[in-house]
Amino acid sequence: MRKEWMKQDAVVVGESGAVSRRSFMKAGALAGSGLVLGFFISGGNRFARAAETAKPVYQPNAFLQIAPDNTVTVQVNRLEFGQGVHTALPMLIAEELDVDWRQMRGALAPAAEAYKDPAFGIQMTGGSGTVAHSWNQYREIGAKARLMLIAAAAEQWKVDPAQVKTSKGMLLGPNGQKSSYGAVADAAMKQPMPEKVTLKEAKDFKIIGKPTPRLDARAKSSGQQQFGMDFKPEGCKVAVVARPPVFGAKVAKFDASKAKAIPGVVDVVQVPTDRGGSGVAVIANGYWPAKQGREALEIEWDSSGVEKVSSDKQLAEYKELSAKAGLSAKKADTSKLASAPKKISAVYEFPYLAHAPMEPLNCVVDLKADSCTVWAGSQFQTMDQAAAARTAGLKPEQVTLHTMMAGGGFGRRAVPTSDYIVEAVNVAKAYKASGKAGPVKVIWSREDDIKGGYYRPSHVHRAELGLDAKGQIVGWNHVIVGQSILTGTPFEQFMIKDGIDATMVEGMGDPYDVPLNLSVHNVKANVPVLWWRSVGSTHTAFVMETLIDEAAHAAGADPVAYRKKLIDPKHKRHHAALDLAVAKSGYGKKALPKGQAWGVALHESFNTVAAYVVVASVKDGVPKLHKVTAAVHCNQPVNPLTIEAQIQGAILMAVGTTLPGAAITLKDGVVEQSQLADYAIARMPDMPKVEVHIVPSTEPPTGMGEPGLPPLAPAFANAVFKLTGKRLRKLPFDLATA
Repeated sequence: MRKEWMKQDAVVVGESGAVSRRSFMKAGALAGSGLVLGFFISGGNRFARAAETAKPVYQPNAFLQIAPDNTVTVQVNRLEFGQGVHTALPMLIAEELDVDWRQMRGALAPAAEAYKDPAFGIQMTGGSGTVAHSWNQYREIGAKARLMLIAAAAEQWKVDPAQVKTSKGMLLGPNGQKSSYGAVADAAMKQPMPEKVTLKEAKDFKIIGKPTPRLDARAKSSGQQQFGMDFKPEGCKVAVVARPPVFGAKVAKFDASKAKAIPGVVDVVQVPTDRGGSGVAVIANGYWPAKQGREALEIEWDSSGVEKVSSDKQLAEYKELSAKAGLSAKKADTSKLASAPKKISAVYEFPYLAHAPMEPLNCVVDLKADSCTVWAGSQFQTMDQAAAARTAGLKPEQVTLHTMMAGGGFGRRAVPTSDYIVEAVNVAKAYKASGKAGPVKVIWSREDDIKGGYYRPSHVHRAELGLDAKGQIVGWNHVIVGQSILTGTPFEQFMIKDGIDATMVEGMGDPYDVPLNLSVHNVKANVPVLWWRSVGSTHTAFVMETLIDEAAHAAGADPVAYRKKLIDPKHKRHHAALDLAVAKSGYGKKALPKGQAWGVALHESFNTVAAYVVVASVKDGVPKLHKVTAAVHCNQPVNPLTIEAQIQGAILMAVGTTLPGAAITLKDGVVEQSQLADYAIARMPDMPKVEVHIVPSTEPPTGMGEPGLPPLAPAFANAVFKLTGKRLRKLPFDLATA
């Protein structure tokens, strides 16, 4: 993706070749009538290079359909799982198409070549990149469709296209002519594709930047929205899988007689599971008999060939490793550290975390001799389609993957191994091999979800800081220990350099001007790990922002003033976000009630800066968060309502990481947690009052789904320190050992 292309407020498409005529297609396959447009942006993107993909095949996949009734349906090329892309992307098209928002509809696009992310080169939802990467893509579709509609109307009215105007989905002629988009949509299909289109400047936006109701709000709030968990095609059976208690273990033998005796159970089959293991699938007429059948199984497991991780032992090993320098990630002169008059030494601990989305994993597979149809809430459509094909012994084009609305995910539905998709196809294969036919739906229970692997990795940080007599940081040695989430994935080739997993160290150092000497130890362990909302920033932000706060205290300085002095003036967005949060919160100007204290934190992730000023208290040794004033700099806001919701949701999820019990632990290779009763997540009583403020900007948007999470926990911890004098060195919070 060319950065200069993305930085323009008004873009003339065609002159630079950003989107060529060959890349922009008309297609009528999606619907019988109406204007249908779509395109695929090719190019040397890093994902394509890493995977050595072939030259893209340009297929007639449509992004936009204008129906005769003047409704406009936009194909959303991502997964909608609560973050608001089902509304944000249609907003981009609506802005340039010049339609009434009430005309807009959204639909989740299936896996297809045309729907690949313009920057990543694969169809995916992640990295908070939906709006940032499709900012121009979707606007161009709307703008080109508008010109084609104008051309069609001008031809019918026998006037110059320059004389035809548009307003809220209507075409207006120079002599009082008037027509809806829908009435000329078919004729517009016959018009040549415009070579050039000029996109609006921010000052002319009528929809972008305005609080806009979500297109999926009514269906979701009324219970009418169909999620993957709700979907069950005719004749579909339901399967649950008994997975090995230790990752990668295998079935030694099993007795299914009791399971088969349960009414509704139709088959019991052994299947491959993730990481080279095996399990037993119980297939039934519904979930309940399948679940009962699984509970009735008698299985002996063979875990002799796999590592059995225990959290207490792992933590001790991590701490021992952290005392030694690892692979160098950043180098700085820290020679003044030894003689510094003030020093800070700290060891931080972070546990494994489960994603625990509201809707556990599920996948429907209809496997036939020469085709396979998959229904799943996939974040990685391209990878999952290919994995399903490989597992079924088919070509990717023989696999149809329908993207289903999902109830959360936070990264768990974006697995490079496509574990739950592959498993579901293997169940369907075994079912078919037993002489049966028809779709099979694999459902994960909450217990399956908690114990099923792919966690945020556990980490240990060790930091040694030296401050001079003026409180200036003169040396900072830092070591991080943990598992790499990128090793062995398609992203390894360009996101691991000199052995350093970029996600493990993201957020370390910047934006502060400090002499940071950083190294890492990549540890291998038989625990599946994966990105978790905000990825490496889940731990690096906590470490950075509590240490900077501690340095400010050691220097006798106000923590806001200390940060502003350390932040290079070139980081204007950081200054703007911090200043806005401070100003709106009343920090330093109004007195708080007795027993309450301020906490501050600032962090950039996915090119977005979030600054939090919080108010907290501690009662009977239990920290309580009362209020969060958030300021976010995400450049041009597309939908302020969604941004506010994202920040609110991220804050609550981040509060969850501070609660007792918010940890996945293992003993002898077995995950000890199994339900929300013993794996803590934040609930409504934990939600503080939240005020969200957006720094004004007209620059192209940056990420928004994840940046709201990292600053919360450190800001909370900094407030707790002011109340107790104790520095919290681990998540979840533990004042007893602080």
